[in-house]
Amino acid sequence: MNKKTIGFIGFGLMAGSIAKCLRNAYPNITMLALNNRYPTVKPGLKMALDDGVLDALEPDLNGRFHDCDLIFLCGPVLTNISYLPALKKIMQKDCLLTDVGSTKGSMEAGILKAGLGAQFVGGHPMAGIEKTGYEHASAEMLAGAFYLFTPTEFSKTEDIETMKEIAAACKCRTLTLSAKEHDIAAAAISHVPHILSYSLVNTVREHDNDKQYMKQFAAGGFRDMTRIAASSPEMWQNIVQDNKTAVLQFLS
Repeated sequence: MNKKTIGFIGFGLMAGSIAKCLRNAYPNITMLALNNRYPTVKPGLKMALDDGVLDALEPDLNGRFHDCDLIFLCGPVLTNISYLPALKKIMQKDCLLTDVGSTKGSMEAGILKAGLGAQFVGGHPMAGIEKTGYEHASAEMLAGAFYLFTPTEFSKTEDIETMKEIAAACKCRTLTLSAKEHDIAAAAISHVPHILSYSLVNTVREHDNDKQYMKQFAAGGFRDMTRIAASSPEMWQNIVQDNKTAVLQFLS
């Protein structure tokens, strides 16, 4: 891989897992993360520094992010989009921009509006657990998963190949598709199941009796169907709202 300096905006479960894979595959690369939302170092970021996964933290985009060859956007979709004007000002012309968002349509629209279509390749590693944060990140989490790519019509072939190299470092399988195709598929196999899981948990809680028989008797089937309801509700609210059209299309 020809990318030597990699920056992360947002550094939780997915970013941490990708970074661990990259550190294992390319021990000499430099990796840094943005730490502009906290007056002190967030525990997960400090842990990543202590682990040697990250080399540095940057308080804003005006420092070493200018030197990045590759930048990962790893926050909620709307937050990622909000960074695009600032990134447009500081990114080098050959810097590759990617994301790991669970929805792609609005991100691609934001990228094209910002004039960054030629520097962007959308990405979505189809892996995860119900826990959040770098402390739960693991290179093994990504092994065997699909890493989906949604390039724009302006994306460069060499940038798509770079992302495939990164996927290989994460031991992922790859597939390239359009943002629209991605969002329809993700609605069916990811977003709607999360809605159903949250709904089942809430319905049982509302209908259980004073002795909480439903809670007491819940066994493997219920746990299997509701495990993902332990995921961040804020994150999933953002995802479902952003992919509302595809979710409703699938449910209709």
